[in-house]
Amino acid sequence: MERVEPEWLDPASTATVWVDLSSPTSEETRLLSDTFHLHPLSVEDARSALQFPKVEHYPGYLYLVLHGVDVRKGSQFATRDVDFFLGRNYLITVHDGDSRTLARMRDVCSVHPRVLEEGPVALLHRIVDAMVDNYRPVIEAIEERLNTLEEHAFEGREHLSRQLLKAKREIATMRRVLVPQRDAIARLARREFTAISDEMAFRFRDVYDHVVRMTEEAVMFQDRVTGIFEVNLTIISNRLNQVMKVLTVVSTIFMPLTVLTGMWGMNVFLPRFPGSDWAQFWWVGGIMAAISVTMLLFFRRQRWL
Repeated sequence: MERVEPEWLDPASTATVWVDLSSPTSEETRLLSDTFHLHPLSVEDARSALQFPKVEHYPGYLYLVLHGVDVRKGSQFATRDVDFFLGRNYLITVHDGDSRTLARMRDVCSVHPRVLEEGPVALLHRIVDAMVDNYRPVIEAIEERLNTLEEHAFEGREHLSRQLLKAKREIATMRRVLVPQRDAIARLARREFTAISDEMAFRFRDVYDHVVRMTEEAVMFQDRVTGIFEVNLTIISNRLNQVMKVLTVVSTIFMPLTVLTGMWGMNVFLPRFPGSDWAQFWWVGGIMAAISVTMLLFFRRQRWL
């Protein structure tokens, strides 16, 4: 929208006006207060760098903040807030930078003018529905990552903790956005505002169901990350215990053997075995072997091995 004619905003006008402001300048922002006469507090919120999802009612219009999702390099993602001003016959969207959802919707409106003829509430529903649908590939990517991390957890990899903490931080970010976004869309679905008709409330209810499912999946993902971390830590601890058990058994076996060889090596106050020195060597070696076998059998009987 390059310009807004005053007659388009006349109460008797049947036109539907959609104004999309991408990274608006100060002059473009004055359009909100000078032309549409929006409340200064809502205009100030729209100029803010970051707002959490919410919906507020002002005289003559609704102010709505929702977050879209942008997939970055790899499976990383970031959220971007979009501000909506919904009036009787106009819809204003304000966002920082490019938005693929809004760009796609502009193309749809250019090809199919009937989309605008349905009214600003229907246009809002289309945009919100598309923004919510964009979360699905991100949810599936996170689930695939968690499946891979679960397989690695059973291998007891020590470097897995950093990947788990990174995944947990991303899931917490998504949950922090989805929970208030779910509540905001729920207010639209309950027809809490007179601007939302029964038919449009039914459509928003469908979007609300999608957000609820994704919110529950985000909560489940957090539980899965905690479980994977505990499994990985348990396997690493068990592996360390096995190593310590083997070393303990070896030390325990060699302890009496060391005492035995030390005592006979002194040749003081100890009887000599009959025969030559070689015979004495074999006698001591046999005793040591007998002690080792006896201790191993005792450990096995006690189920320590």
